[in-house]
Amino acid sequence: MAGGWSRDGAVQDQIDASVEDEVQRARSQLNQGESATECEECGRPIPEARRKAIPGVRLCVECQSAFEKQKTRSGGINRRGSKDSQLR
Repeated sequence: MAGGWSRDGAVQDQIDASVEDEVQRARSQLNQGESATECEECGRPIPEARRKAIPGVRLCVECQSAFEKQKTRSGGINRRGSKDSQLR
């Protein structure tokens, strides 16, 4: 049900576009190529099982976990500026 000047289905289109944007962002961050044998951050060896499981891996588990924790601390913004994101 659309209201005002928007057409029916406009909200779902916006949701679908936001999901697609996030999928593309996640895919762009995937590592590619040959995996490193040593962590680029701390220099410890990366186990062979990890190198086989994640192509293009550059960090050991500990450094990857720290990197992901730091990345989640910085809040994202909704580029589409939906009213719901602005009210939080």
